Order: sequence, then C-alpha cells, then structure tokens
Amino acid sequence: MITVRVGPEDFDVAAETARLTAGRADIGAVVAFTGLCRNEDGRLSGLELEHYPGMAEAEIYRICGEAVARFSLTAVTAIHRVGRIAPGENIVLVLAAAPHRHAAFDGASFVMDYLKTSAPFWKKEHFTDGSAGGWVEAKDSDDRARDKWS
Repeated sequence: MITVRVGPEDFDVAAETARLTAGRADIGAVVAFTGLCRNEDGRLSGLELEHYPGMAEAEIYRICGEAVARFSLTAVTAIHRVGRIAPGENIVLVLAAAPHRHAAFDGASFVMDYLKTSAPFWKKEHFTDGSAGGWVEAKDSDDRARDKWS
C-alpha cells in the first residue's frame, strides 16, 4: 500500500501512522521521518515550496514503489506540503512500514534521500527583514546521500 499526497494542507503524524497501520497485523515496525521548516538562526521567516503538479506525485509514487520492492516494505506514506511554510511547521512526512525495523529504517531513509534529489520541488527562502532569497540550490550532500543507495 502506497499513499502519496502533495498539497498545502498540514498533516498529523499520529493520524497518518494510525491510517497506515489500521487492520494490519503484518507490520512489525513503522519508521517516521518528519521534515520541518527551520528559522536559520532567526533569519528565515518561511519557505515557499512549489512543485510540478502531477509529475511530483508520479515521481514520489515511483520512489515509494522502488522502496517497497527493494526493502520488502508493507506500506509507505509520503506527504509533501507546498505553499508558504513558516519555521516550526511540517514540510514532509515519510512513513515506512515493514515486518522488521531494519527494512523500515532503510526504506524511510531511501525514500527521503530520493525525494530530496529526484522529486520536482523548488524552495524559495523568505527572510525576516522582508526580503526574498533566491531559489534554494541543490546540495552535493543530498546527492551523496542518494548515491549511497546505488
């Protein structure tokens, strides 16, 4: 079971975990990763996230499907918010469920590493002084994290 959602709505980690595990006796572990917006030492007032509609959801679904096959996951949920997000607010949720913890940990990490580098999302910084930064560049460290799975 793969669930993918992209939109401006916030999410509740406990509710999403309950939805993922409801009626499932084959799940022995659920690993959750929640990404939050940072304030960058008080300089950042928020992030503006945009995506390529349809393509983003399809790519996330593909990534989750690869994780299911590779790690024998029983279920994955991936939720990514778009729009203006303030420091402390949720940006992304990845839940990976498996019979055993190692597969769930690896599956969640794999999904997040590929989500950061392969899904068509763009982030723009907005600063507390009222100025807007440019679009955030991809990081080499994110590419290296993804490449460890090759």
